[in-house]
Amino acid sequence: MSFYIGREASKLWKRICAEVTTEINLLAENWKYLLAGLVFQYIHGLAARGVHYLHRPGPILQDVGFILLPELGKEKAYISETLFTIIFLSFVLWTFHPFILKSRKIYTVLIWCRVLAFLVASQFLRIISFYSTQLPGPNYHCREGSKLATLPRPDNALEVLLLNFPRGVVYGCGDLIFSSHMIFTLVFVRTYHKYGSRRWIQQLGWLLAVVQSLLIVASRKHYTVDVVVAWYTVNLVVFFVDKKLPELPDRSSAVASLLPVSTKDGRTKEENHKLLNGNSGDPADWRQRTQVNGKIVENGNTLHADSAMNGA
Repeated sequence: MSFYIGREASKLWKRICAEVTTEINLLAENWKYLLAGLVFQYIHGLAARGVHYLHRPGPILQDVGFILLPELGKEKAYISETLFTIIFLSFVLWTFHPFILKSRKIYTVLIWCRVLAFLVASQFLRIISFYSTQLPGPNYHCREGSKLATLPRPDNALEVLLLNFPRGVVYGCGDLIFSSHMIFTLVFVRTYHKYGSRRWIQQLGWLLAVVQSLLIVASRKHYTVDVVVAWYTVNLVVFFVDKKLPELPDRSSAVASLLPVSTKDGRTKEENHKLLNGNSGDPADWRQRTQVNGKIVENGNTLHADSAMNGA
């Protein structure tokens, strides 16, 4: 038993080392894209912090979702955030599964380059949207009478640049159209739907996205329109951006192409494939031969196989 565990641990360690080497090479080629995407996450947070200074509390707007869904209230606001945290962490862990599991379709660095491209495009549109029109926040800390509904004029630039993290992120107001939680949720769900291998997880992901939408409205973090706009905007952004990005390489075919297989007689897999097609492996003899109904067709000429064997 201990021998088996030691052998499997050795295999796992070798797999991790090999994957780390591969991902480091990919990171050396794509670090600029990852860095740009991460920097824009800060810019997005800075923009959300800035619009809070412009927010003016007022009467909550009439909303169909507010009529249909009862308000969770301050005590149960954690439910929405808990589900979002589960979705977020589950996706992050999945993107690192190639380091552990044998069956893998993605490269961690490349999948995050793709995800960040989707996020940046969606968040750019979001910044334009919530700076165009500031709606009165429906969340409990953004309503009239709350001290957090408006921010006093900052004393210095550092107060704005540090975002008052994490309090400033959790208790933001004014950045409504459209929901940032839904941007992350839909990007993650769509990415796994395309590159994930478990069908039931794909279906579960879409179900959780719907539940997340309802909880966001029920917790009054956003108006229903913020969630609705996120659903069609993010899906369209991912659809069009995905077409512009190069497709991720297939890991199974990549391994086969990088590692030539040699047979006992010294021939490679590619040479044997040529011999099976009737070619000698010599570049000068790369003629296509096809056998049809006992006849060998070569360069448009037909030879009877049985007559050739009789010397005719």
